[in-house]
Amino acid sequence: MRTMHHWVLLITLCLTSGAYSHADDYVVEKDIMVPMRDGIRLATDVYRPAKDGKPVDEALPVILSRLPYNKNGQVTAAKYFATNGYVFVAQDTRGRYKSEGVWHMLSDDGPDGVDCAAWIGKQSWSNGKIGMIGTSYYGGTQHSMALAGAPELTTVIPVDAMSNMGRQSLRNAGAFELRFWNWIFLNAGRGSRASHDPGTVEVLKEMADQRFAYLENFPTRRGQTPLRLAPEYEDWLLTAMESGPDDEFWSAVNIVENPEKYKDIPVYLVSGWYDSWGGNNTANFMALSKTIKGPVFMIMGPWIHGQQAAYAHGDVTFGKDAAIADQWAWRKEWYDRWLKGIDNSVGKSGLFKTPVRIFVMGTGDGTKDEKGRLKHGGYWRSENDWPLARTEYTDFYLQPDGNLSTAKPEEEKAVTQFQFDPKNPVPTIGGNISSGNDILLQGARNQKGGPQVWNFKSPIPISARNDVLVFQSEPLEQDLEVTGEIEVKLYASSSAVDTDFTAKLIDVYPPSKDWPAGFDLNIGDGIVRGRFRESLKKEVLMNPGETYEFTIKLYPTSNVFKKGHRIRVDISSSNFPRFDVNPNTGEPLNRHRRTEVATQTIFHDASHPSRIILPVIPITSAK
Repeated sequence: MRTMHHWVLLITLCLTSGAYSHADDYVVEKDIMVPMRDGIRLATDVYRPAKDGKPVDEALPVILSRLPYNKNGQVTAAKYFATNGYVFVAQDTRGRYKSEGVWHMLSDDGPDGVDCAAWIGKQSWSNGKIGMIGTSYYGGTQHSMALAGAPELTTVIPVDAMSNMGRQSLRNAGAFELRFWNWIFLNAGRGSRASHDPGTVEVLKEMADQRFAYLENFPTRRGQTPLRLAPEYEDWLLTAMESGPDDEFWSAVNIVENPEKYKDIPVYLVSGWYDSWGGNNTANFMALSKTIKGPVFMIMGPWIHGQQAAYAHGDVTFGKDAAIADQWAWRKEWYDRWLKGIDNSVGKSGLFKTPVRIFVMGTGDGTKDEKGRLKHGGYWRSENDWPLARTEYTDFYLQPDGNLSTAKPEEEKAVTQFQFDPKNPVPTIGGNISSGNDILLQGARNQKGGPQVWNFKSPIPISARNDVLVFQSEPLEQDLEVTGEIEVKLYASSSAVDTDFTAKLIDVYPPSKDWPAGFDLNIGDGIVRGRFRESLKKEVLMNPGETYEFTIKLYPTSNVFKKGHRIRVDISSSNFPRFDVNPNTGEPLNRHRRTEVATQTIFHDASHPSRIILPVIPITSAK
């Protein structure tokens, strides 16, 4: 009713004049309660172009955002699109903020998205075409709706989007990414059903404020923390931490295994080399580009989560050209092509010249900028495929003397051992992280401790730890570009029935005037949990002392290791709090009561050629 959902005239920020495609202002109808098939109503805001304070009487394409982070925060995007010839619809997902129902992690967003789209399609202001927008979780709601096949859905731009949650980025090769523990601890008291009670909010806020203490008292157990006051959040988190296999629990947005279910529409996949969902973004491109006509486009920048408009993060800058400064205009270009039929740059030039656009990192001069950041640099390049067709996959072997080279080891038997103590895990210093909020450092970082690393405050390099094995090349005689998917094949045994092995790829800068000790730049990392060495589908414990081959999948990258630099691979058994720490006991996941120190044995001989497989690109590649 108009008395409940009154039109609110918002002052214009765009002073252009003319037809609806460039409206001077817009109006918004707030908190429309849209019914779903089960009767649950979801709170929805509708922004429409307006003239003289009245909505334009025209059926227009719609930009839809379905998010769990409060639809009121969509006003900036909404006013941009509503003054550029679109209706913008923002909806709180089920059980979040003003929407009814019980929150579940993405599992309701397929059917809810279909119902939302059907409602939009029936409105007089809609022409029946919907493009979706959003990052991270509400990149995942785009994938959910595409997998559900909503008839009105015409195109999507999933940015750093949740998907394939049992494969990587959430449950990662059997290990659990603790940023989602962090997400639950922070969001259980924000916009949830539990947040409706002021007393409960205070208790949950205190819990969130004490996350460091909870991290030191793992595992989190059912009913034993204030999280029990937000039962759907406790249930999802602990079920997720107990569910290692990539099975039905993780199926909500599993694109890699079900690309044929994805609606055949234009898809623009966006992510970054340092984003938490970067590996799944390239995996989705590979799956969808072979399955649907799309077209399917992908861009990968040097970015961290949601920072496409930035060009620096952590300890590093990539140069101003790395940023897409106007965060709305490039999206509008894509929407204009597929929702309005405008013949523009898509498929012709700029960001959209070819199906793949990548930022090749590492061509900077390596000095410090005015803020003390490493000038790692880089440049944009258009490509037609992923992985690149001209890739030369090259084995770099872990040598007995700690070297890393393309020569296969000749020794009949060579091993290196270390002890992994779950009570003293290797600290996380940067990487593919989101929802880090205080407990994790994101992005490109010098691999050195200090006051910025809460669990490694001493200013010493991470390579000084006894539980980190370092294998590095001689200084390179010429530049070497590495662009693509990266794996480590590791031959190892353990005294434990279950344990983890980790790998990290590092670009080692030599000492210089600006960096007298050099600079150890993390490029990508990965992990594998021993019980999932054979398959992500089932758990098989190890036999202590038996040698196995482990595959550690790192996140994809594009980086030039410059002449004089070294390529380095660090091998260990933990990376905390990026991943949960394996107790080495073989107890059920997240239900252990004990920890054991494990003796780890890494093999690097002729019969057990442990190695990293680098996707090397010929240096003649044009920009």
